[in-house]
Amino acid sequence: MGKIIVFGAGGRAGRAAVQEARRRGHHVTAVVRDPAKYDPAAYDDPAAYGPGSSGDRTGGVTLVAGDVTDVDGIARLAAGHDAAVNAAADLAAPPDVFFPAAARALLDGLAGAGVERLLAVGLASVLETASGVPLMDTPGYPQEYRAFCLGHRAGTDALRSADTPVDWLVVSPAGDFDHGGGRTGRYRLAPADMDSRISYADFAIALLDEIDSPRHRRTHLGVEQG
Repeated sequence: MGKIIVFGAGGRAGRAAVQEARRRGHHVTAVVRDPAKYDPAAYDDPAAYGPGSSGDRTGGVTLVAGDVTDVDGIARLAAGHDAAVNAAADLAAPPDVFFPAAARALLDGLAGAGVERLLAVGLASVLETASGVPLMDTPGYPQEYRAFCLGHRAGTDALRSADTPVDWLVVSPAGDFDHGGGRTGRYRLAPADMDSRISYADFAIALLDEIDSPRHRRTHLGVEQG
């Protein structure tokens, strides 16, 4: 059993990461903008427990307020944790400012707290296809959110260029999320493909597998339904 801190725990990917971590018995600090809007019990996945079993459903999730661009705040909240997940986004901020700032703050804050592993939720748009071209640069790919995609890529570039002791990894869907999909327990690594899909629950399995048994480091991986 470990301690994991999840930034951006209010979103679907962040919430799925919290639920998968709880399923595995980890204690989780769930970082959101306004904890009053969330119920800690909602982060426990009932499917994680057998019939008639209450499981460890009290004290497993701690909801806290936090800012993923605040180095000192990150260091304070992350102290004593074994790993971190970043699923945070600020849609009101310029993406080319927010994502690099968050990446740098996380690396500095986590290093200060002694947290050695960071899993970041990325975008398929900036993942390379089998031909080596970023998905967003392939013919027919929608361009209306290109600025957001470029901001995400700038965040990954900030991770790549940093001199840091933090062992980071970016994981994204190879295509998009299957918003109605459930937990199958299966996924596989894949290059970017606009038609690829993975459920939030199975995506969270990929994230937690890389925390519990790290296999990849300092790169961007795509995953799809296995």
